[in-house]
Amino acid sequence: MTRASRRKRVERDMRLVERAAELTELMRLLEECAPGRGGAAVVSGGIGCGKTELLSAVRDAAVHQGFLVLSAVGSWAERESPGSVVFQLLRGAEGTLGAHEELAVLLDRVTRRSEYLTGEEGDGPAAGFGQRTLDAATTQALHRLCLAVIGAAAHRPVLLCVDDVQFTDSLSLYWLLRLLRRAPAVPIVVLVAECTLSRPAHPQLHAELLSRSGYRRIPLARLSVRGVAELIADQLGALAQRVPASDCHAVSGGNPLLVRALVEDHRRAGEPGARAVPRLVVGDAYAEAVLSCIHRGRPVLLRLAQALAVLDADVEPSLLSRLLGEDEATMCRGTSALEAAGLLGSGRLHPVARTAVLESLAPRQRSALHARSAELLYRDGAPATTVARLLLASDDRGRSPWAKEVLCDAAERHLAGHRLSDAHACLEAALRICGDDQDRVGIKALFTGTAWMLNPSISARHLGELATALRDGRLPDRHALPLAKFLLWHGRFDEAVEAVERLGEGRPECDPAAVAEIRATRELLATTYPDAVRPPDARPGRSRHIGRAQDDPRVLGAAALAHVLAHGPDDDAVADAEAAMRTMRLSKSTQEWIVCAVSVLEFSDRLDAAVAWCDHWLEQARTRRVPLWEAEFASLRARVALRQGDPPLARRLAQAALARVPAESWGVCIAGPLANLVQAATRTGDHDAASDYLEVPVPAGLFRSRFGLYFLQARGRFHLQTGRPYAALDDFTACGDLMRSWGFDQPTLVPWRSEAAHAHLAVGDVERARVLAGRELDLVGRQPSRARGIALRAVAACGPDEGRLALLTEAVTLLRGCGDRLELASALADLARVRVAAGQQEQARQDLRSAVRLATAAGALPLVRTLTARDATGREDASAASGPAGLALLSDAERRVADLAARGHTNREIAGRLAVTPSTVEQHLTRVFRKLGVRTRQELPVPDAAASGAD
Repeated sequence: MTRASRRKRVERDMRLVERAAELTELMRLLEECAPGRGGAAVVSGGIGCGKTELLSAVRDAAVHQGFLVLSAVGSWAERESPGSVVFQLLRGAEGTLGAHEELAVLLDRVTRRSEYLTGEEGDGPAAGFGQRTLDAATTQALHRLCLAVIGAAAHRPVLLCVDDVQFTDSLSLYWLLRLLRRAPAVPIVVLVAECTLSRPAHPQLHAELLSRSGYRRIPLARLSVRGVAELIADQLGALAQRVPASDCHAVSGGNPLLVRALVEDHRRAGEPGARAVPRLVVGDAYAEAVLSCIHRGRPVLLRLAQALAVLDADVEPSLLSRLLGEDEATMCRGTSALEAAGLLGSGRLHPVARTAVLESLAPRQRSALHARSAELLYRDGAPATTVARLLLASDDRGRSPWAKEVLCDAAERHLAGHRLSDAHACLEAALRICGDDQDRVGIKALFTGTAWMLNPSISARHLGELATALRDGRLPDRHALPLAKFLLWHGRFDEAVEAVERLGEGRPECDPAAVAEIRATRELLATTYPDAVRPPDARPGRSRHIGRAQDDPRVLGAAALAHVLAHGPDDDAVADAEAAMRTMRLSKSTQEWIVCAVSVLEFSDRLDAAVAWCDHWLEQARTRRVPLWEAEFASLRARVALRQGDPPLARRLAQAALARVPAESWGVCIAGPLANLVQAATRTGDHDAASDYLEVPVPAGLFRSRFGLYFLQARGRFHLQTGRPYAALDDFTACGDLMRSWGFDQPTLVPWRSEAAHAHLAVGDVERARVLAGRELDLVGRQPSRARGIALRAVAACGPDEGRLALLTEAVTLLRGCGDRLELASALADLARVRVAAGQQEQARQDLRSAVRLATAAGALPLVRTLTARDATGREDASAASGPAGLALLSDAERRVADLAARGHTNREIAGRLAVTPSTVEQHLTRVFRKLGVRTRQELPVPDAAASGAD
C-alpha cells in the first residue's frame, strides 16, 4: 500500500478534517524509521483542537506497519504520581518486551517507592533530575526498562506516544530522557502531543527530541470556516445545511471539540421545519464542552476563565494578576491558551460559555470575585457603568463606601444611553445600601422616575413619601416637576397641586433654563389635567414667551396644544408643533411634550402627518425599550386610527398599549386606551367586548383629566348604539360640561353637541337636537374641517328637508377631504336617502354603494348591515353591499389579497409580495368574491384610500 493510500484510509477511518498535511508528515516519519535510525515529533495545539485524534490515527497506521506501539496520556491529577506515564507505556507490553515477570516487578518497585526523591529537588514535575536524586535500586530499575525497550526495537520498530506530555510526572520524564539519550540510533519514534497552557512544558525534553534525526514539530491550527462546514457535513450528512458554518465557526473558534458540541446541540433541539431558516443552536452540549476544555488545563486556567467570565471584557494581564494573585506572565500564557482553544473572542467568552463558567463558582465565591473585581476597577478609574455591573452581581456591595456614588453615577449614564432597565437596577441597589436619610430621599426620587417609565405602578408606592419629603423641604424643589406629573397620573390631585405650587420656588427667576422648564411643565399639565393645574398665564390668544422659554421646543409644542384646545386649530399651531418635533429627540425630558405636539396634528385634521410622526416616535420608543412610552404612543396612534375610520387598527393598537403597560398602571390616563377599545368594539359591532371594557375598574379621578372626555364620548356612543339614548345623553352632556368648565369647548376635541343631537333625535326631541347642532356649526366656523363635516350632518338630520341636500353634500366633501371613512360612509348614506326623496335615484344608488364599500373596508358591521338590509328606496338591494359580511368577515390572508387586487395588482404580483404561490392567490380571491358578492376586481372596495378616491 502506498503512502498516499495509507494516509487516505486513515483520514477516512478517523474522519480527520483539515489535517492532511500534518498526517502526511507523521506518516513519512514512520516510513523513515529503519535500523540505525529513529525519529521524533511534537504535535502542539490548543485544547480540543484534535491532537488526540491525530495521535490515534498515527498509532493505527503504525500498527498496520508492524510497529510496537507504546502509549500513555499525561494527567494533571497524576502529575505527582511517580512513574504514572511509564506504567501506562509499559504495562501490557511486558510479554512483548521479553521479560514479563521481571518488568512487572520493576514497574511495581518504581511506582511504589516515593522515597526515590531526596526532597531537595522534589518540586512536582520539574526538570533537573539526576542520578543523585534516586536511590540505586530505582536507578537500576529504570535502566533495565530502557534496555528492554531498546532490545525490542532491535526486532521491530517502536512507536512511543505520549499525549498531554505537559502533565508527565517527574520520574517518567527522567526515564524518557534516559531512553532518548541511550538510543540515538535505534528505530524508536517518539511522538508526543502537548497543549500550551500556563507555562512552557519540559524544555529538556524538547531539547532532547530536537536533537534526534528526522525531528518534526507539527502545530495544529483550528479549523477554517470550510473545515467547520466539512466537519458539520460529516456529522449531520444532508441536514448539515441547517447549521450555518460561519456562525458555528464564530462561536467555536474552529475548535473541533466545540464544533461537535454545537452539532449535538442542534440534534437535541430537534429537526426544524422544512422552511426554517438555518440557525445555530448554542446549548448545554456546548457549555459542557467549554468546561471540559478548561478543566483539561491546570487549575489556574479555570480560575482565569472564571475571572474573565466575571469581568466580561478584554482586560490587561496586570488586572488579572492582581485579581487572582498570579504573575502577569502566567496570565498572558493562560489567556493565550484559552484563545488557542477558541474559547475567547476579543478577550470575552461566548455568553453561553460565560454562564457555564460562572455557574462553576459557588455563590459565595462568585459574589466575592465580583466584589473584588469591582474594587480593583474602581481604583483603576474604570467607567461607573462597568464597576456598577460588577457591584450588582455581588452581595457584598454595601461594604464599599464608594458603592452608592458609583451606582447613582452609573444610573445617570444608563439613562443617557437609553438603558432604562440597567438604570433602574443601579438605583434600586443604591437605595438598599444608602444609610443617610437625606441622600435616600434624593435617590428614591430618581428611582421613582426610572421605575415610572418601566411601569407606573412601581413608582406609585413611593409617591406619598416623596410628597411629604417635598413638603418638609427634604426633597429638593427640582424634583417637584416630575413628582407633580406622577401624582396627577395616579389621581392624587391635592398633593399634585401642592407640588405644582412649588414649581417657581427655590430657583432664581433669572435662570432662563428654570423659567423654560417650569413654563413647559405647567403648559403640559394644564392641557392634560385642566381641573388641577391652570395655565402659566391667562392669555386671550396665542401663548408667546420671552427669553429662553420662547425657544424651548417643549414650550412651543405644549403651547400649540393649549391654543388648539382653547381656540381651535390653525396653521400656526400646526407649524409650531412640527417645528418643535423636528428639534426634539425622544427622551425622558421630551416624551410627554412630543405627545402634545402629535395631538395638535390630530386635532387639526392633519391625520397623515399625525400618523407619520406617531409611527416615528413609536419606533423610537421601541428602540429605547421604554414600555410606558411605547404604550402611550400606541394609544395615541389608536386614537388617530379612530379619526381615520379604522376601528380594527385602533383596537389592535389599544390592545398593544395595554399589553405593554397593564391597565392598573395607567392611573387616571387609563381612560385613553379604554376609550379607544370601547369605540373600536362598538363601531365593529362587538358589543360584548365593549361592555367588558366598560367594566374595567377605573380610578376616581378619571374625569379630572382630558382623557376622561374621550371615555365619556366612547361610553355615550356605546349606549346610543345599544338602544340607551338617555344614558348616552348623560355622558355627552357631562362631557360638554367638563369641556366648558376647562375652557376646552372645541368640537375638534370632542364634538359633544353633535353626539348629543343624535341622542336627542333618538328620543324624539328634535328641537333640542336642532339647537345643539346649530350651536356646534357656529363654533366650528367656515373653515373646512372634520368637525364641520360632523356638525353639518347633525344639522341636516334635525333640519327641514329642503336644506338637507346642500348640507350633506358639503359634509361629504369635507369628510372625504379629512380622511374619516366611517363618518364619510354615514354622511353618504344620509345623502343617498335625501337624493331618493329628490328623485335622484341613480346618484342615490352610487352614494349608497360608496357608503357600503367604506363601511365594509372599515369593518363597521352594524353600519354595513343597516345599509345593506334595504337600499335607499326601501327595497331589498343585495348588490349594494359588495357582500353582506364585508371585508370584516375575511381572514387576514384573504383581506391582504383583496387589498392588493383592489389596487390593480396581478395575481403574480400579489404572490410575489406575499411570498405565496399564484394558485394560493386564486383560491383566496375565489373566497373573497363569494363573501363580498362581487364578480370582478373592479367591484372590490379599495382599502384606506377609498375615502379620498386615491389609488
